[in-house]
Amino acid sequence: MAYACAEPTNTELNELIDSKFREFREGSIVKGTILEIRPQVVLVDIGYKSEGAIPSNEFEDEEIEIGDEIEVLLEKLENDEGMVVLSKEKAAHKQNWEKIVKVFQDGGLVRGKVKSVVKGGLTVNVGVEAFLPGSQVDIIPPKDLNEYVGNVYEFKIVKVNDERKNIVLSRREVIEAERSELRQTFLQGVKIGDKVTGAIKNITDFGAFVDLQGMDGLLHITDMSWGRINHPSELLHIGQNVDVIILDVDKDKERVSLGLKQMSDNPWEDIERKYPIGHNVKGRVTKLLPYGAFIEIERGVEGLVHVSELSWVKRITRPSDVLEIGQEISAVVLGISIEEQKISLGVRQLDSNPWDEIELRYPVGATIKGPVRNLTAYGAFVELEEGIDGMIHVSDMSWTRKINHPSEVLKKNDEVEAVVLAIDKANQRVSLGIKQTEGDPWSLIDSRFKVGDLVKGTVAKIASFGAFVSLDGDIDGLIHISQLSEDHVEKVKDIIKVGEEIEARVIKVDKVERRIGLSIKAVNYSDEQLKKESASFESLRPSSEMVGLEQAFNLAAAASEDWSPGQD
Repeated sequence: MAYACAEPTNTELNELIDSKFREFREGSIVKGTILEIRPQVVLVDIGYKSEGAIPSNEFEDEEIEIGDEIEVLLEKLENDEGMVVLSKEKAAHKQNWEKIVKVFQDGGLVRGKVKSVVKGGLTVNVGVEAFLPGSQVDIIPPKDLNEYVGNVYEFKIVKVNDERKNIVLSRREVIEAERSELRQTFLQGVKIGDKVTGAIKNITDFGAFVDLQGMDGLLHITDMSWGRINHPSELLHIGQNVDVIILDVDKDKERVSLGLKQMSDNPWEDIERKYPIGHNVKGRVTKLLPYGAFIEIERGVEGLVHVSELSWVKRITRPSDVLEIGQEISAVVLGISIEEQKISLGVRQLDSNPWDEIELRYPVGATIKGPVRNLTAYGAFVELEEGIDGMIHVSDMSWTRKINHPSEVLKKNDEVEAVVLAIDKANQRVSLGIKQTEGDPWSLIDSRFKVGDLVKGTVAKIASFGAFVSLDGDIDGLIHISQLSEDHVEKVKDIIKVGEEIEARVIKVDKVERRIGLSIKAVNYSDEQLKKESASFESLRPSSEMVGLEQAFNLAAAASEDWSPGQD
């Protein structure tokens, strides 16, 4: 008996179709087969009633063929055109996001390729787009982030925001973890005295840090060179490879001290034998300072030439006036301090000291000639030869006049004749005198001026205690205020004025104290009156009212009643 198979009705057909496609949900990942590859889209069959279209640019980084099976994200079952909306990228993103979250939870690492530079850091493709802050790119923040673009690295995931789909990475933590392992390995195997090679990682004022296979060692500035250096950058630069020796290891604090100078012998150990005092050396000028010049006489050994040791006679204010950096010079070893690692050098010792035989060239009593090189408040300097001056003190400029300043007698560049009075070789001084070129007029004073003589002169200076009068022969006499008038005199300038011609009588001549006492009121005195006045004047000697001529001049210079033409 045969049975007929009834065809399904429309209702039954729709129910069959609906049951077949109930498994497709928007937002789920499904498998599909590539049906057609067009310039703009790729058609994919996921077994639904219509095909889905995926933009061709989602396949840029891979090769595909018709018939290939791929996983896609079902975004929408049907768009306005009745087609399924699919995305391969979003499927991959969803799958990768889930993997990233799992790696983050497990504390693992993820590989990714740096895509571009953005504000504050880099974007990285780790299956999904992630952010790498600039501070987390490396242990030392890089100067140019562009050098990382296109490179593939391993990263640690430090933050995941599931709602915003944000991921933050760190490459620095990966490097630090690797370096921590390397440090432990290094510390376990290294010992004091080992020689190691490293790269200069950083330079500071006090030293340099050396990268030793993940371990940072400190190379202090004092352990860089046996010689003197002012800053580590004079000797080293970042990135430079150096061979160093382990000086100390602190495993607990993970610190290693390094030495560079210890890689070579200490040149100071045998320094006294190599450079005995008095020995001539040659070297190169390495530094010029206001007080001296440093000379490198061999690698790691420098000596100092003090500015005072550059010349016996030249007046050198700064070493830079006569020396240049890099200049090769000769010098003499003057002293050595091994403890302080200092060598004192002298350049002038290469020549004979012109002061050694100064007395032979300028014997005491000899007359010399020379130009006035300089004037000071106390005297004038006369050039005897290059670098050697003699000094004429103001007290040795005149036998008879009190010179308050050398400019009263001399001016710069004047050619003068003087007598050598004394030589002090230890202090390098030559004393000269102008007045000694002539005879002392005071030696014959008693033959020129006698008590009772009437003399004429010009008032040269007025002081509170009297007036000075210039007499014939450039000799001054003093008229005490008590000798101006028979009447009481309150002020000297009330009676006489500077420049006035006066006549007076000599009432005192003292060759020893070099003073001549004059009197106006005694001009018309008789011999008997003059005798009494002279005795009265003599009685003033112990008093402060009557002083020697030299003292009187000093008092005059300080007197508050000094008067000169133009004053009332």
